[in-house]
Amino acid sequence: MGVEVRVEGLTKSFGRTPVWSDVSLTLPAGEISVLLGPSGTGKSVFLKTLVGLLRPDRGSIWIEGRDLPALPERELYEVRKLFGVLFQDGALFGSMDIYDNVAFPLREHTRMTEAQIRVIVGEKLDMVGLTGAERKLPGEISGGMRKRAGLARALVLDPQIVLFDEPDSGLDPVRTAYLNQLIVDLNQQLDATFLIVTHDINTARTVPDNIGLIYHGHLAMFGPREMLLSSTEPVVRQFLNAQRVGPIGMSEEKDADELAAEAASGQRLAALPPIPVQLRPSDGGPRRAEREPGRWCAAHGVNPPPGSFRLPAYEDRA
Repeated sequence: MGVEVRVEGLTKSFGRTPVWSDVSLTLPAGEISVLLGPSGTGKSVFLKTLVGLLRPDRGSIWIEGRDLPALPERELYEVRKLFGVLFQDGALFGSMDIYDNVAFPLREHTRMTEAQIRVIVGEKLDMVGLTGAERKLPGEISGGMRKRAGLARALVLDPQIVLFDEPDSGLDPVRTAYLNQLIVDLNQQLDATFLIVTHDINTARTVPDNIGLIYHGHLAMFGPREMLLSSTEPVVRQFLNAQRVGPIGMSEEKDADELAAEAASGQRLAALPPIPVQLRPSDGGPRRAEREPGRWCAAHGVNPPPGSFRLPAYEDRA
């Protein structure tokens, strides 16, 4: 069962270099959220801060009534057990086969017997479609299989919160589509809280229940998928349309002269395309947000419209 993660006023810098400041958002329990942003905006730093690997300068991360940055190291270690993390490259040990890679957290953090470990590892490998690949080394399998092996290891301790750091990095569009379906299916099976950092626009448009965008050191927006996919905010429209026109520049933010030149040339931001159908679990079952309508609005102090907090489908809007 997933847990809610509430972030309040989170600020992080490295020395005199600010990364982001005053970030506040709530990751709803059991739902899939995506965090977008231009390269270099500190999305991976945000994940490391969430799991307690980095300490913020200011702010709170509330999980089950505990503020992570305020916890002593021993209590923080216990809270970290709620998390599973899939790193960009899978972070597998090259000298260990897939079975031993997945078994490693169980051997390191539990007192289970090898017979018990064998059952759990087999279950997780089956979940990610790697049954039969147990004795292969990471160097003997494809990038997509390494991602799935890393995901099996992230899930082996039955985490309530799973963080994905650019899971689609290095994958072709077909493998990314398979991985996206796997993420949706696992979310339905595990009911855990998922947060995905990605640059893949199709993933952001079809996989999550909620989307956030970090830009220029701040959280530009965070909310239900439909809210961002119908946004009129220039930075959101530029990023989701993958176009050069708009406030985002090569180094991050365009200066006034660049924006003025764009305006003088008559270039305009394109409207966002129609909102695509959200990716469904393979068995056709409901997603968590559909089972608990009104939950996101309640968490944010907003009154949902009658029947559901979700916006109507794009084609139904006036």
